[in-house]
Amino acid sequence: MANSTDIEQGEPAREEVPDDECLEVAGRRLATDPEGYLRAISDWSPAVAAAMAARDGIALSESHWQVIEFLREYYAEFAFAPAVRILIRAIAKRLGPDKGNSRYLYALFPQGPAKQACRYAGLPKPTGCI
Repeated sequence: MANSTDIEQGEPAREEVPDDECLEVAGRRLATDPEGYLRAISDWSPAVAAAMAARDGIALSESHWQVIEFLREYYAEFAFAPAVRILIRAIAKRLGPDKGNSRYLYALFPQGPAKQACRYAGLPKPTGCI
């Protein structure tokens, strides 16, 4: 909550974010929703993805980064995060059938390839994900 000094000096009021709805990366507190998705896509960086994965007990490999980068490109082109079926088909088309299948993607992202990978990519929760 802003105090009178902040308002008098023309600084914008800062909203307090509960600890369970933020992620601290490189000394910055980033707001997340209750499921851990960034509230501001512009807050994303590779360090944010690594911090989210570490919170889940996952060390990101080159294979993870391929999917994360693919999702960020997909979102930039279509302005939405794909549901899992669309993701699997699109990954198969781009990276080949050995990577574009649910077994491979669930091994990388056990909480759900669309949901967890989109969170690491700094994107909104895909439509159709529970």
